[in-house]
Amino acid sequence: MRLWTLHPQYLDPPGLVALWREALLARAVLRGETSGYRSHPQLRRFRTCQSSRRAINAYLAVVYAEARCRNYHFDRTKLARVAPVAPIEVTEGQLLYEWSWLLQKLRGRNPPSYQRYRKLVLPMAHPLFIVVPGPICAWERVHGLAT
Repeated sequence: MRLWTLHPQYLDPPGLVALWREALLARAVLRGETSGYRSHPQLRRFRTCQSSRRAINAYLAVVYAEARCRNYHFDRTKLARVAPVAPIEVTEGQLLYEWSWLLQKLRGRNPPSYQRYRKLVLPMAHPLFIVVPGPICAWERVHGLAT
């Protein structure tokens, strides 16, 4: 499961579809509707919110909006009501780690997207997140990345 801190605009088609499915799975986990993935580290930042369900719904709404911009046909009925939610803090180190990871994926999977974004130094975060100084988040499972 990867719930990207990055704005979904940077994801290629397979990445955006995967994010939609994984965020729906995350919502099911947060609702207690499934027994799998309950301890997944990606969910920690949502669980620390005052309302994890509102936060994941806000997250999904942005993913859905990006899909609409691309004329994808994600199922609107899967979205729950979106209510205001306080932004979630995420570190700049986390954002940059994910950016490196995504660029590595795009290099092999979607070279035109890689070429379009490879020189971007600081990508935008998903609007649910507010970026603060700091290292990679403690919950992240860090993998070696090609430089």
